Amino acid sequence: MDHAPAPEGRSAPAPDAGRDRVLTVPNALSALRLVLVPVFLWLLFGAHANGWAVAILMFSGFSDWADGKIARLVDNQSSRLGELLDPLVDRIYMITVPVALALYGVVPWWIVLTLLGRDVVLAATLPILRRRGLTALPVTYLGKAATFALMAGFPWVLLGQWDATWSRVALACGWAFLLWGVALYLWSAVLYLLQVGMVVRQLPVRS
Repeated sequence: MDHAPAPEGRSAPAPDAGRDRVLTVPNALSALRLVLVPVFLWLLFGAHANGWAVAILMFSGFSDWADGKIARLVDNQSSRLGELLDPLVDRIYMITVPVALALYGVVPWWIVLTLLGRDVVLAATLPILRRRGLTALPVTYLGKAATFALMAGFPWVLLGQWDATWSRVALACGWAFLLWGVALYLWSAVLYLLQVGMVVRQLPVRS
């Protein structure tokens, strides 16, 4: 059906004008997660308040899941800013948290190097995509699941540092999440590289 003409003196709204919105619930959650990064570091290394540090990590993992759900299911909550901000905050957490916990002595460095190495490899593909007119490939559900599993595992591992029976259970749960998250994180990288290969074969380099 054809759209009715706009009333005289008014221009018809752009179909995706709302995509430029900034003040949305998902964007607010992403911004809050970003602000909490230095707070987490201060609680861990400055105040030695591990309980509060765990609370921040749990909130961050939950809000990362929630902002994606809200953006997809609630009208007028998705935006271009959110598509950039959410994965950016994810990357910041995926660098800051494992490095911090490795320095704190509760996560081995091989996990940190694996996660960082994966991100370096994927970052190296960005010039290839940009030469073909793409800024990046869409974030996949598998990648989001991997990030969620890792962000769930880190606080449980930190909870596992107390001297109590429940703490040993928490540590076992944390390692289950971490190992599963690392496996998904690497597998999502393989799928991403396969997509990059398809782009290279199908899209010419722009002059």
